Amino acid sequence: MDLSKILSVTGKPGLYRMVGEAKNNLIIESLIDGKKIPSFAHDRVSSLKEISVYTEGEDIALEVVLKRIFDHQEGKLIDDPKKLPPTEIKALFEAILPDYEKESVYVSDMKKIFSWYNLLLEKELLDFTETAEEVKVAAEPEPEETEEAK
Repeated sequence: MDLSKILSVTGKPGLYRMVGEAKNNLIIESLIDGKKIPSFAHDRVSSLKEISVYTEGEDIALEVVLKRIFDHQEGKLIDDPKKLPPTEIKALFEAILPDYEKESVYVSDMKKIFSWYNLLLEKELLDFTETAEEVKVAAEPEPEETEEAK
């Protein structure tokens, strides 16, 4: 899953995919309705790859949080986060990320993350096979040289 091309633009709803670059702006496409619009330097644009969630230990990358949501929900959508009461949102987020920084991560942040998860899942942009393979490869020890190879 490559979140580097998926963007969040402050003041604009939903998520966007970067489809091109111009001299003074980016060309972005809404994941909601498919409309292409320019994004200028004064727009605050963040790649989802750069976003992380505050925890009591080290911050956790959004990609890891999305994977945990996916696993917790068994690959299913979350009920409309905008309609859920704050207590349910907090309980769900705590079940997914128990050590999140409770004073720094607001319910609005949780709703946004859940909304992004739903949108990415609907658009089939959540693919965790690459992440699972990377973890598996990193966990495997290097093969040792045998006497014959020397």
